Amino acid sequence: MTEHTAPAPGEQPPEPYDPQVVEALGSAARITLAPGPREAREAPAEAPAPDDEWALPEGRAWVYLANPKRGLTRPVIIGDGFNAGPSELDFSWEILERGPFPFISEVRKRGYDVILLGFDERSASILDNAKVVRAAIQEAIAQRTGDHPLTVGGFSMGGLVARYALAKMEHDGGEENDHQTALYFSYDSPHRGASIPVALQSFAHYIRRLNPAFSQQMNSPAARQLLWQHIAEWDDTPETDKARAEFLAELERVGGWPSGPRKIGVANGVRSGEGNGIRPGVRAFHGRGLAITGTHLHTQAAGEDQLVAQLRVVTLRKPRIRTSGLPEIDGAPGGTLEGFGILADELDKIPALIGLGAEADIREHCFVPAVSAIALRDIDTHEKLYGPVTASAEQESELDEFHCASRNEPHTLVTEELCTWLLDRLP
Repeated sequence: MTEHTAPAPGEQPPEPYDPQVVEALGSAARITLAPGPREAREAPAEAPAPDDEWALPEGRAWVYLANPKRGLTRPVIIGDGFNAGPSELDFSWEILERGPFPFISEVRKRGYDVILLGFDERSASILDNAKVVRAAIQEAIAQRTGDHPLTVGGFSMGGLVARYALAKMEHDGGEENDHQTALYFSYDSPHRGASIPVALQSFAHYIRRLNPAFSQQMNSPAARQLLWQHIAEWDDTPETDKARAEFLAELERVGGWPSGPRKIGVANGVRSGEGNGIRPGVRAFHGRGLAITGTHLHTQAAGEDQLVAQLRVVTLRKPRIRTSGLPEIDGAPGGTLEGFGILADELDKIPALIGLGAEADIREHCFVPAVSAIALRDIDTHEKLYGPVTASAEQESELDEFHCASRNEPHTLVTEELCTWLLDRLP
């Protein structure tokens, strides 16, 4: 709910915007949320040339062979995650190879071939991007020497895309849909939903006329399907978007999961129920420049009528955004995203004289709760989010086997702990 006057729901405030601010926001900042270190997000180092490159319908793949003389023999297909625009496979390589653990090198050392899979539009519907996974599976089978089974999965949203693609191939049947996959994996994928704070979503839509990129990302088909709670306008009441309900229904129609492969997953959050230390109901972001002073974004608190945002960009009015009935999800155990930090970083790129300077009091928030990544529980209550994953609870997961990190860490962080566990299970 919001505290404001006059304009109809979804309308922007009526005051005129400063043309200088409009131009600065429109041209200098492209605010979109993505995991990974800031340096890697903005200028990933160039990846080495692949051994082969596949042009796929609505996507592409880079193939790195374990042994170029032997050719493609033991394919491991890795789907890209959520963002806006086409996949940047240089960025995929950087995150997977040049972070804390050289995942690609270790896969190849064990004799497997890495297929980095990208989408022409990462924010497109999961159902559409699943066609890219299907095409990559068919291409891998066509080019493979021998009959070693495939491993197919992905990081973040990529794990959901692969899950649906494999399930649909089994559902549709026929020789062309024989995926020949022995192992499915997901890496911090939001099987039970992901979370972007309502405060950030409301700010994205509030500045849409000045800079549409952030709002477009939040309102994209993939975001509507991934997010547990979504708002389409800055003053909307959070709810499960219709697109998410339709996606879950379609996933259920094709069986929910592939039945042929063994299904495993890892989470960047802990199983103990210990939160990430982010307190509920505290300021996470505020405007410092004259054009944005008065904007405050808060972490999510539980209960009724909780203030999550006060918005002001140039205009005099300062509408307040309040929520009711949501749990303290920003501090939940799980993989974190620097949503508040990315917003402040992008605004601070604009020259100070424009007056859009900002500061992130808290940079991150929980993005994929641990219980979502291991397909164990829904994420709609405090008890479900923070309840420890006991030995008896393990049996309730929809995955055959899973592993949680020993600490709450950044979403899709590639660590030795998680990757070694995953590598030890390759067929």
